[in-house]
Order: sequence, then C-alpha cells, then structure tokens
Amino acid sequence: MMPEAETRCPWCGDIPIYVRYHDEEWGVPLHDDRAFFELLVLEGAQAGLSWLTILKRRDGYREAYEGFSPERVAAFDADKLAALTADARIIRNRRKIAASVANARTFLDIVAAFGSFDAYVWRFVDGEPIVGSWEDIRQIPAQTPVAERLSRDLKTRGMRFVGPTICYAFLQSAGLVNDHLRGCFRFRELTGAV
Repeated sequence: MMPEAETRCPWCGDIPIYVRYHDEEWGVPLHDDRAFFELLVLEGAQAGLSWLTILKRRDGYREAYEGFSPERVAAFDADKLAALTADARIIRNRRKIAASVANARTFLDIVAAFGSFDAYVWRFVDGEPIVGSWEDIRQIPAQTPVAERLSRDLKTRGMRFVGPTICYAFLQSAGLVNDHLRGCFRFRELTGAV
C-alpha cells in the first residue's frame, strides 16, 4: 500500500512516473558504477529541462546508450553519435551527446585512478549521506559547497555538463544527499528518524 500523497515531498505531485521515482530511487544511496554513470548522463541531459522530461525518456536512453555501460559509451564513434542525434527517444542535443561520450572516457579514467567511481564520489561526503533538515521545499538549495567541489573536480578531469546545480541534483538522486522533507515518509525510511 502506498503512503498518502501528502506524506511525500510535493515536487513529485501525483504523476505516477514521478511518484515511483520519488518513492523508490531519489535519495537512496547508490554504490553501483553503472547506475552512477547513467545518472551523470541523464543529469547532464536535463540541463535546461525538467527531470520529468528525462524520466519519460529514460527507457529510450537505456536502449540508445546500450545499458549505460561506460565502456561501450566511451567507444561510440562518429556514426553512433550521428545516430544518437537522430534518435527521437532521447534529447537530441549534439553538445550533450558529445559530452556524454567524452564523459564516459573520463569516468573510466576516474575508475582506473580510484578503483571505482563509487570510491571516488563518496569521498566528497566522507562516506555518509548528508541529511537535509528541510521542512519546506523552498529551503532546499539548488547547489552547495560539496556540489561545487565535485563540479570543479569533474571539470578539472575533463567532464562537461557537470556544473554545481547538475552535480547537486546528481548527489540528491544518487543518495549522497538526502533532501527528502522531514515530513516525507521517505525521509523517515532513509534516516531511521521517528
């Protein structure tokens, strides 16, 4: 049985795909490199758009990006890039698509340097999720010093479409930050708060 709508963060409204994402994924700590790579690509694709727009296309992205294997994406050639820019299942922005392929190569460099992207990214929060203590959605910041540090580090390594706002959304999505409102049932589930 699903909790009543008023116990959720209000940003997901009553749109089924958004509610499911809120209830099952957003803020849940990730430790899977493929899932991290997927989120990096999708958050970059979201720039200037709504997350709902991306969620509706996620299955298309998963097919077009061959399951978000960073090794496969890093090997995409000019023909594959041309095919992606013509693929109506995804956001067909040439710059975002080209960045996702270059970012796959940088992602693999990070994995080689740290053993996993998981080991790399969790260092930014000292291995534990940062828990917000927000009562109202208007209190949640669009970016934080942690997101700024992550953004700066990723850019230094060569990634694109990883500004501080995108990085903060990534940290929230991947559960390195729990920004569920205190009154939301997921806040209690993820923190053990009563």
